[in-house]
Amino acid sequence: MAMNRRSLLRAAAAGAAYTALGAGALSGCMSESAARQVDWNVLRQRLAGALSLPADTDYATAKMAYNPGFDNRQPAAVARCGTAADVQACVSLASQSGTRIAARSGGHSYAGYSTPDGALIVDVGRMNSVQVGADGTAVIGAGARLMDVYSGLARAGRCLPAGSCPTVGIAGLTLGGGLGVLSGKYGLTCDSLVSAQVVTPDGVLRTASADSEPDLYWALRGGGGGNLGVVTSFTFKTVAAPQLVVFQLKFPAGTLTDVLGGWQSFTQSAPDEFWSTLGTSAGSPPTCRINGCYVGSESALNTLVDKLVAATGVQPSNRYSLSRNYLSAMMYFGGCSNYSADQCHPNWNGGGALGRESFTASSRVLNKPLSDPAKLTALLTGRTGMDILLDSMVGAPSRIGVADTAFPHRGALATAQIYVGATTPAARTAVTEVRNALGDLVGNAAYVNYIDPALSDWSSAYYGSNAPRLRRIAQKYDPHGVFTFDQSITKC
Repeated sequence: MAMNRRSLLRAAAAGAAYTALGAGALSGCMSESAARQVDWNVLRQRLAGALSLPADTDYATAKMAYNPGFDNRQPAAVARCGTAADVQACVSLASQSGTRIAARSGGHSYAGYSTPDGALIVDVGRMNSVQVGADGTAVIGAGARLMDVYSGLARAGRCLPAGSCPTVGIAGLTLGGGLGVLSGKYGLTCDSLVSAQVVTPDGVLRTASADSEPDLYWALRGGGGGNLGVVTSFTFKTVAAPQLVVFQLKFPAGTLTDVLGGWQSFTQSAPDEFWSTLGTSAGSPPTCRINGCYVGSESALNTLVDKLVAATGVQPSNRYSLSRNYLSAMMYFGGCSNYSADQCHPNWNGGGALGRESFTASSRVLNKPLSDPAKLTALLTGRTGMDILLDSMVGAPSRIGVADTAFPHRGALATAQIYVGATTPAARTAVTEVRNALGDLVGNAAYVNYIDPALSDWSSAYYGSNAPRLRRIAQKYDPHGVFTFDQSITKC
């Protein structure tokens, strides 16, 4: 995107300041103990956006993430960036001073890595424009939340496969892969990425694409948010917005083993147009339901649902389906059917009606079906307050090679999100126990967008065979560890 004169001058100033200090001023990994005194007023004066410090009245709100469990974190400052040049200024300051830096789009990081103590948070939420060209490509600001994306694309009659939570940021979702309700038909969000504008640790605004910085482009498609730089905008290919049918099946308590077995069998050969998630809830006995959508007609969807039900051998206690347009379907999955698009935004910093949520979560990836579905039922039996959500990954994502992008879980059956709606030590213990037990059944793989600070062998779990190449790219672009956090690919 073209920058106006003011932005261009700011970009030049940021680059000059970095060059004057010298890229070799830091060596090895940066750390909080190596940080030097920062004159925050200098940064404040350089920003087109706003800077909030602990003494400022808006600091408590500015530092809020989605999960209230991280409210006790005390970042050094929050920069609410309005331009790419603002991001450059922040990255240059962090590089020069040794200050930790954390990029934030939607603030949904499961580990709170977007709100670390003592760090400069680079919040790109103000950079949320959605522009659709005549050729159907969309340029989307890195701060756009999914509801911004869906409503902006829908106005142009276009569609991008992405996630279901309306307050999630497009940046974190894309950089970790981007699994969603249209993945089977159109692929992961990162599979639609044409190029990205990204500020790398040297303070330079680069274009990453197949023809420009190809290594960086490869890494940005599944290499995880917060690594290698701060993306300021994305360019995506889009498709014509389809007509969709949403559906839900609720099953009687005590039928999870049969339903899971049938769901796995059906999902392996389901057509690309059909996507579903099997939601399971702990209890005595556990309960389950299937939600999903279909790209096509309601009659065709019902034929497929009949086959799914037959595969389970269990008659649902409730069955629902309804044809919806693209935007209406995305709002349905985001829990916004009773809201307007404007209301379907955060109430803590976006003027909307949606609140925050405390939770502890982790994940596994099912590279193949569970050989004994009863073992998952056993994991949930006798527990309370826990859900495991199995999201289908079959279809279009499986037809891209494991090494073609940084996202490694090509050909997997599903992701498993283990979720407890609390941030207590007991919740952490329960999630860890089930994560480890499920790992014994399906292997160590995990989804980086459900990042878990307690996960062992996390590099292999998130990135599989792509981890060595990611580390080489990190050494190339971030040799001094500017973008380092506990589970970053730049971690020394």
